[in-house]
Amino acid sequence: MRVVIIMGSKSDLNYAREIAEKLKEFGIESIMKVASAHKTPLRVLEILKEYENEDVVFVTIAGRSNALSGLVDANTTKPVIAAPPYSEMFFIDVFSSIRMPSGVAPMLVMEAENVALAVAKILAMKYEGLRTVIENYQRRKKDEVIT
Repeated sequence: MRVVIIMGSKSDLNYAREIAEKLKEFGIESIMKVASAHKTPLRVLEILKEYENEDVVFVTIAGRSNALSGLVDANTTKPVIAAPPYSEMFFIDVFSSIRMPSGVAPMLVMEAENVALAVAKILAMKYEGLRTVIENYQRRKKDEVIT
């Protein structure tokens, strides 16, 4: 079980690292790749092919015109989480992650911690040990509110 984080450009590296660190807290390994849907679409498809026979979740990080999440989702049966980075034009950027063509359905999740939690919940459907990790995480979050 692992996560493949695909960044649209190297400028997304810090956000990808933040997501990877949050995934580690759930005991989930991640791999980072850079490939642009606009500039290197064949590379994106090569990455998908590389992991098609594994239990993976793809996390895509792309701002501006987020073609990456749609391209990945349209070419894999694996779960895809669109995790656009914040920018000055954030509210404009996020719309390209929400509006997808029919038959293309990446999930949109904001914030590195929430991306990691969503991945953990998806993988927990097959890996029961993750359920306990998620329950403990949720308990800690509830305790933060109460105390």
